[in-house]
Amino acid sequence: MSNPISLDEEVRLHSTNAEREKFNTLATLYGIIVALDYLERAYVRDSVTAMEYSPACTRLLSQYKTMLKLVGADVPSIEEFMKRYRMDHQAALHRINVGVPATVEHSSEAGPETGKRIAETTQSFITFMDGLRLKMRAKDQLHPMLQELVTGYARFKGSKEWEGRSRMVSWLITLNGMKASEELSEEQARQLIFDVEHAYAEFFRSLGGKEGSS
Repeated sequence: MSNPISLDEEVRLHSTNAEREKFNTLATLYGIIVALDYLERAYVRDSVTAMEYSPACTRLLSQYKTMLKLVGADVPSIEEFMKRYRMDHQAALHRINVGVPATVEHSSEAGPETGKRIAETTQSFITFMDGLRLKMRAKDQLHPMLQELVTGYARFKGSKEWEGRSRMVSWLITLNGMKASEELSEEQARQLIFDVEHAYAEFFRSLGGKEGSS
C-alpha cells in the first residue's frame, strides 16, 4: 500500500540541481516579462516620467536578452513561452519585439539607425551612472565608460550646443590628466553625478522624449 500524500508537504518541481536551475531561470524570465508589462502600462498612464521609464526599460530589455540566452532550447520563442504559461502581457511583448524603449521608438529623431544610437547612448548613461553609484572613483574605472558616453553624444545633430555634452567633455579632460590609479574626491564625484544626471535629462529633452507628470 502506497504512503498517503500529505497536503502540507512541499511539492518539488525538480529532482536535480540542473532542473532546479532551469525552473529558477524560467521563473526569472517570467518575472521580467511581468515587470516590463507593468512598466509599459505605467508609462502610457503617465505614472512614470521618461527619465524614470527609459533606464528601467533598457535594463529590463537587457535582462530579458540575457535570460533568453540562458533558457536556450527550453524557450523556442517568446510567444511560445507566453502561450505555455498563459501570459496575457501584450504591452511587454510589443516592447520586446521592438527592442528599444518607447522613448526611443517614438523619438522625434526618426530612423532605425538613429533609434539604435539613442538606445546605445542611453545604455552608456546608465552604465556610467551605475558605476558612480557603486562608488567607482578611479580613472581606470571611469575613463572608458565616460569616453564611450561622449563618443555616443557626438553622433547626434546639434549635440555641440548641449550643455551636458560640454560638461562631460570637461570631465573627460579631467580624467585624462589623472594617473590610472588616481581617484576622484567625494566632492568631485558628487559634482560628476549631478552633471551626468543633468546631461541625461537634457539628452531626452533635446530628442523630444515624452515627459510625464510629476
